[in-house]
Amino acid sequence: MAKRNTVVSIDVGTTKICTTIAEVLETGLQIVGVGLTTSNGLHKGIVVNINDAKEAIRESVARAEQSCGYRVESAYVGVTGRQVNSTNNQGVISINRNDRLVRTDDLRRVLQSSQSLKVPSDRKLLHVIPRSYAIDGEVVAKNPVGMHGFRLDVETHVITAAMSSIQNLAKCVRGIGVDIDDLVLEPLASGEAVLNEQERQNGVMMVDIGGGTTDIAIFKDGSIWHTAILPVAGYQLTRDIAIGLGVPFDVAEQMKKKYGSVMPVYEGSQIDPNKTIAQNGHAISYQDLNDIVKARVEEMLRLVMLELPRNEYQTTVPSGLVLTGGSSNLPGIDVLARELMPLPVRIGTPARMNGLSDTLHNPAYATSVGLLLWGAKNGPQPNWTPRRFGGNLRGLVSKLRGLFH
Repeated sequence: MAKRNTVVSIDVGTTKICTTIAEVLETGLQIVGVGLTTSNGLHKGIVVNINDAKEAIRESVARAEQSCGYRVESAYVGVTGRQVNSTNNQGVISINRNDRLVRTDDLRRVLQSSQSLKVPSDRKLLHVIPRSYAIDGEVVAKNPVGMHGFRLDVETHVITAAMSSIQNLAKCVRGIGVDIDDLVLEPLASGEAVLNEQERQNGVMMVDIGGGTTDIAIFKDGSIWHTAILPVAGYQLTRDIAIGLGVPFDVAEQMKKKYGSVMPVYEGSQIDPNKTIAQNGHAISYQDLNDIVKARVEEMLRLVMLELPRNEYQTTVPSGLVLTGGSSNLPGIDVLARELMPLPVRIGTPARMNGLSDTLHNPAYATSVGLLLWGAKNGPQPNWTPRRFGGNLRGLVSKLRGLFH
């Protein structure tokens, strides 16, 4: 019988919080529990009210636990927001042994060397991801272990976040009795769920348009090339609809989801553009609604385009643009993106997995699924089996425990 372990993800978003529990089987991940709640206490990916955010996370975790009977002890948690910065850095070491053979310890040393950049005391180092290695000045394979040389170089992508934001998020999660296995930048997680290996190798730009932020990750040669967080997304779109059409925010959100289209003449639309639509006693023009939707989404896509100069599109991301996140469900958004960028464009949906896969087979859950995949791929392999409620549960040690002691 296949050995069972569990991995848990908590996607703490601006509009929703999703806790997902999966069993790690020899055959892959099997989703066993999902807890979805409306988010409170966050703005543009940042905690602004600890008590409200903590209670929303608590409810999400409780629903996931109730759906499968497992107790959540620790989880991989997504991080986003304008407090996140990224840069590329280099490290170099000498191979001093007589055989000049690169070993695993050398990889650790050279990665530590690449962390030599000065991180301000008010920032937290999240990720140091190797982009490429070189031996004696010559670029080599992704894993140079076993090769000979005098000098080993590495180029890394270094991601940091504001310490206060990290502490507030960690306090919310730990405050409900859940430990943190790792904090993962959300576009890295989403990429795990919606990109294939060929796209990563050739070069691809993934754009996760969520509720509070638009997260960008560019992959090339199988590794991360660039990341960025834009403070505009679905929330701002809904707000513009509410202000522009004079309707309450919740009504604007419902109309956006039910009738919104990036291109009002989109061929899949079954609604007359001149028709008046109504929601909760408020009537507006279908055309007026989607004029706002198209204008705002086009502005967002143009901001995305600024992350990569036009003359670098074909050489850097020949595999094109992969749109994901809840706002990528707007009909016609891929058509508009193709008009703006001379690139292939597709909507990125998490692949179906065993278990409750239909629930998460939607671009809105790219980060949730990606965090599970990240944990199963990069995290330590747990040596315990999941226990039902009432068992003698064993906790994991949080990487952030030192922040509060």
